[in-house]
Amino acid sequence: MNVKNRVALITGAGSGIGRAIALSLARRGCHLALVDINPQRLDETSQQAQTSGVRVSSYPLDVTSREAVDALPTLLIAAHGQIDLLINNAGIAHGGTFEQISEADFDRVMDINFHAVVRMTRAFLPYLHQRDEARIVNLSSLFGLISPPEQSAYSASKFAVRGFSNALRHELENTTIGVTVVHPGGVATAIARDARVPAGASQEEIIQKRALQEKLLRMPPEQAGEIIVKGIEQNRTRILVGTDAKVLSLLERIMPVGYWQVMKKLLRP
Repeated sequence: MNVKNRVALITGAGSGIGRAIALSLARRGCHLALVDINPQRLDETSQQAQTSGVRVSSYPLDVTSREAVDALPTLLIAAHGQIDLLINNAGIAHGGTFEQISEADFDRVMDINFHAVVRMTRAFLPYLHQRDEARIVNLSSLFGLISPPEQSAYSASKFAVRGFSNALRHELENTTIGVTVVHPGGVATAIARDARVPAGASQEEIIQKRALQEKLLRMPPEQAGEIIVKGIEQNRTRILVGTDAKVLSLLERIMPVGYWQVMKKLLRP
């Protein structure tokens, strides 16, 4: 797919992988419609993207709002006239066991990470059908391939994104719309630092877990963004971002039940 002069809508574009994807596309001449709940971060991404000479529109909104998502296609088409790429990247994390996470917090993770993907896809699919070539790109995670303890909410949401994307690809195989699912490994973004922690967790536990996260999250988001955009250009249906994602994907296929016993040994201090 040649992304030059295409129009891409990216959610969660204010920082991290979303911003990196936006800037990578902008350097290739792709026009952008950027969505994020944080207006300041969104404005920063917009200003950086505009230096590449592309047309950029910004929409500060919550992707869990049905009203905001329903109104977005009209705004985007008025600004750009078309949409060729829908990139569902917005997401949050919440640590803790299933018993520690409240029902409201679990539902919040599912609503942002999965239901918003479905909602955005439903809103823009009619416009994607109008294009000679289009693609939906959904960000799952390494935790959409494996399921560590204390990640029940996040892993459930990312497995749901994976399953939805794969089924949708099969349904759209005779159309001009392709579907890509992305599984980033340890990318150094703010999602882990911004993740909520379970009520009652001690400060010592929080410090230890965040230190482990910092150790594992090493890939710069700019590198991840380039890998994802190159995968889009190659019409890849699945993109594994990072050596950790590739190795653990293989390990899970070889040992679909026992892989966690191996990982526990690797993660020991």
